[in-house]
Formats: sequence, C-alpha cells, structure tokens
Amino acid sequence: MKRYNRLFLPALAVVICDQLSKYAVVRSIHLHDVVPVIGGFFNLVHVRNRGMAFGIMNRSDMDFGLYILVAATIGAILLLVFWFQRLHKEEWKMALGLSLILGGAVGNLIDRIRLKEVIDFIDFYVKGYHWPAFNVADSAITVGTIWIAVNVIFRQPPVRGTGA
Repeated sequence: MKRYNRLFLPALAVVICDQLSKYAVVRSIHLHDVVPVIGGFFNLVHVRNRGMAFGIMNRSDMDFGLYILVAATIGAILLLVFWFQRLHKEEWKMALGLSLILGGAVGNLIDRIRLKEVIDFIDFYVKGYHWPAFNVADSAITVGTIWIAVNVIFRQPPVRGTGA
C-alpha cells in the first residue's frame, strides 16, 4: 500500500484544495459576479461550465455530453492508475505528474456528478482578452501534464553497471 501513497496522497491533496476552494467561491461570490484582484490582469469569478476545457461542449441542451464527459473521465482515471502500476520505484517524478492529473480529474468529476457542471473561478486576462476561467483541478491537470512531458523529454537513461 505504501507504493500507492505516492499516487493517492498528492491526488487527495489536490482534491481537497480543489473542493475547498470551490466551496469558498460558492459561499462568497454570487454566480456570474466578478471580484477584481489585480486590475487589468486577474479576477476571481463564479462561473459554471457544463463542458470541457475552454468551454468546449458547454451547452445546456447537451445532457448526453455530461455522460460522455463522466465516462471519459472515469476511463482516464483508470488509465492513470494502470500507468502508475507500470512505473518503477525510481520513477517518482512521473508518479507525481500522474498524481496531479488524477487529483484534478477526480476534483472535476465530483462536480460533474454532484452538480452536472464544474465550478470555475480563476480568471486571467489582458485588456479585453480573457483566458477561459478555470479552477484548482484544471491547474493540477495542466501542471501534471507539463511535468510529465518535461520528464519524458529530459529523461535520464538508467545507470547500468560497468561490468568489470
């Protein structure tokens, strides 16, 4: 079980941070309200997304989309656990990336099952150009993906014995 702590403990931390931050947003910011934090750059908002990243499939008339997203998320979670099982003990960097992605996937899955939509609240923008609002789970998925990509690209070959 200790081996799985490398996967589940960071993922659990992401889920807890994600769900607590969403709870705080729901309790303190009315739906569609904006709270300026850094003028011209960063707001806290309270928006809901029924779709995927960047608002893809974010339509109220697409209930089947919810089922597709829930099924895809569950499939992705199973693939992450399978990938983790195939890692060697020394591949802890890869395990960390998988854990971040797992935590983010579970955090957004909780919203989809509970609310049929995901709560987003982080809003970066420059002048009139806004990046789509996102949340802690989305951030963990992005950081975990980049972390894995960097580790795959710059992976050190295993050290082999010199065999005297």
